[in-house]
Amino acid sequence: MPEHTAASRLWLSGLCFLLQILNILLFAVFVRYSPESSAGQCPPQLNCSRKNQDSGFQQPRFQDVHIQVLISFGLLVAFLGRYGPGSVAISILIIAFAIQWAVLIQGIFHFFLNDKIYVGAQSMVSADFCTTAVLISTGAVLGRVNPVQMLLLALLEVTLCTLNEYILLSLMGVSDSGRSLTVHTFGAYFGLMVSRVLYQPHKDKRKKEERQNMGHQTDAFAVAGTIYLWVFWPGFTSTTTVHDNAENWAVLNTYFSLVASTVATFILSPVLYENSTPRMVQIQDATLAGLAVMGMAGEMLATPFGALIAGFLVGLISPLGFRFFTPVLHSRLKIQDTCGVHNIHGLPGILGALLGTLLTLLATADTYGDRLELVFPLVAQGSRSVTHQALIQLSALPLTLLFAMLGGCLTG
Repeated sequence: MPEHTAASRLWLSGLCFLLQILNILLFAVFVRYSPESSAGQCPPQLNCSRKNQDSGFQQPRFQDVHIQVLISFGLLVAFLGRYGPGSVAISILIIAFAIQWAVLIQGIFHFFLNDKIYVGAQSMVSADFCTTAVLISTGAVLGRVNPVQMLLLALLEVTLCTLNEYILLSLMGVSDSGRSLTVHTFGAYFGLMVSRVLYQPHKDKRKKEERQNMGHQTDAFAVAGTIYLWVFWPGFTSTTTVHDNAENWAVLNTYFSLVASTVATFILSPVLYENSTPRMVQIQDATLAGLAVMGMAGEMLATPFGALIAGFLVGLISPLGFRFFTPVLHSRLKIQDTCGVHNIHGLPGILGALLGTLLTLLATADTYGDRLELVFPLVAQGSRSVTHQALIQLSALPLTLLFAMLGGCLTG
């Protein structure tokens, strides 16, 4: 991270104190445990449309999400030798604050009843998803903002990310269980716009040199991060799909996409770079891209070969983006993307949204059976046609990009 003066350290200490006291006070006044935690049913006044009863929530689901947020993303932002240890420490700080703030902000939209915010296990999972978007954004500005600025970024992004999620999932009825749009796409382009506003020409050359000079420590971080992604991310994408019928599709589609994107990297990297085999950092990037593309389409009828095709394509797009598009971002658009979030989250998130729109057109009772009500309840109820739902899915993409870019500009 940038050099810290005594004044900046006091700023960080003071801001952490103020934000934590604010969270404690707000929790004391508004937050209560959800009635869903008991044996009784969810009150009809509480918005339970997008979440499931805690009685059906299993501990491994929360574990998968939280491990991804805490360990995998902490390791993923540690690839720069100069900023590695410090970036992991700041990531943990961001996680600790963003989860609290997300519980409050999301509670206002989804868990508010009788002037209280009712929280349960599912609200914690939702907070983890929102925190993931913040961590993706920090990857675009890593090394060029200080911890105080990181906290302010988290404060604003959690608020805007929750608003975007509420409009898409609750008001528009978009199906995005694995969060291709609301996490990967939003987080990537939010961070990219912050990076654009904070453009610093004199640091551009140094950033390129640092990425080129990544050493064995980087590969060690990448090995650990990639292993955690392989083990836990399929559970991450299926966490909001509590119904077992839909969960199986989400897990399997994610695995098929994951393996195909990894093989694609071994095909393309030796062609684009001088190394005979890809470095672990490149495999890590391909893994993330293959996982991100299945965020929206995971619980849909992607079919095994469809998931393989999607993963293979995004596995090709990611290294091509690093090789050709990232230099354009630097030279033409003045965007310094430190961790390459555009290639491993932004582009795969967009492709995932387009794939989800295409698969929505196949959502019929004959193809989905009982799963149709789980994935597209409004279509199953006859309130929407398949074409209408597909248009809604498609319109969610430009709306997310608009929220992310305007929010990123404001934050920057």
